[in-house]
Amino acid sequence: MFHSQIQYLPVAPPFFAVFVIALAILLLLLQIRILTYAYTRLGVSSSAAMLLLFGSLIGSAINIPIAQLDVEQMARGGEVFFDGMIYMVPEVIGQRPVILAVNVGGALIPTFLSLYLIARRRIWGASLIAVAIMAAICHALARPVHGVGIALPTLAPPIAATLVAALVSWREIAPLAYIGGSLGVLIGADLTNLDKLRGLGAPVASIGGAGTFDGIFITGLLAVLLASIARPGEAAKS
Repeated sequence: MFHSQIQYLPVAPPFFAVFVIALAILLLLLQIRILTYAYTRLGVSSSAAMLLLFGSLIGSAINIPIAQLDVEQMARGGEVFFDGMIYMVPEVIGQRPVILAVNVGGALIPTFLSLYLIARRRIWGASLIAVAIMAAICHALARPVHGVGIALPTLAPPIAATLVAALVSWREIAPLAYIGGSLGVLIGADLTNLDKLRGLGAPVASIGGAGTFDGIFITGLLAVLLASIARPGEAAKS
């Protein structure tokens, strides 16, 4: 499969532009010190958090192939609509093998950051509970979408992750929202549904890519905002 058929934006350009604008607004709020305590409560420095969010956005177009699945008749490339979102499907003609890939922005970066937050904040038990609950919720909500793969309603992961984190530990609501919203989606929506990828005509089955990236990215933005309002006067754990 050609490189251009593996590396592509997971959502349509207008929606991708919205994510860019949201990230720019977050950066502006940081510069005028509205989010003074946000990043210390989340567990990372402001510069590191912004770099990771920016990396997630740019990395959403990068898929790392890890396996080759069955040969299928590919869906026609273009735009696929699901739950108010428009997902991009690369143009592939004829029958091709489905490429199983890991998305850099929607899987690798969120996973590494989640593991870092778990270790730094020492919230192993709370994280396990949050991820388990979120994985169950995402598995129930995940739907196979022809041409895309497995998809979730965009706002379901961030809303559910916030509620779950608040119930598990209000004190750690920000990191738990990010951890649960990221790992829960990857496990519950993508990994546990790999058996449903056959016959969908998706040229690339990307873990953390099209279908789930939007929810994971919005969860990251929301986690930062939660960190700024949930007991903002408390210092982060060292």
